[in-house]
Amino acid sequence: MKLDEKLTDDAVLAELGERLARLRIGRGLTQAQLADEAGVGKRTVERAEAGHSVQLVTLVRLFRVLGLMSALDHLMPEPGPTPMELLKEKTTGRGRQRASGRRPPSAPRTRTGGKAWTWGDES
Repeated sequence: MKLDEKLTDDAVLAELGERLARLRIGRGLTQAQLADEAGVGKRTVERAEAGHSVQLVTLVRLFRVLGLMSALDHLMPEPGPTPMELLKEKTTGRGRQRASGRRPPSAPRTRTGGKAWTWGDES
């Protein structure tokens, strides 16, 4: 079954559970072995394979044991630069830069030709 937006959440979970079970069996692992290597309970593996919701960290652990970490990278690839960032890079000829460190304090600005402004009521 192909996963797409038209499927219900339950249908997606059921399909993922079936795929997880086939991958585990294909690697020659029992549910208990997979659970032990992933650091989760056997019941958790049973629930995942039955299409029940599991925590994301559990899925990551199972994927790691099954050698599927690159699949997670394909699932959610790192975002590239935005169109505005690409345009800015193209016009300036350089990519994003970090902001410089703290700037040294500057002298107070004056509008009176170098003399600091006062209220005029100081004695």
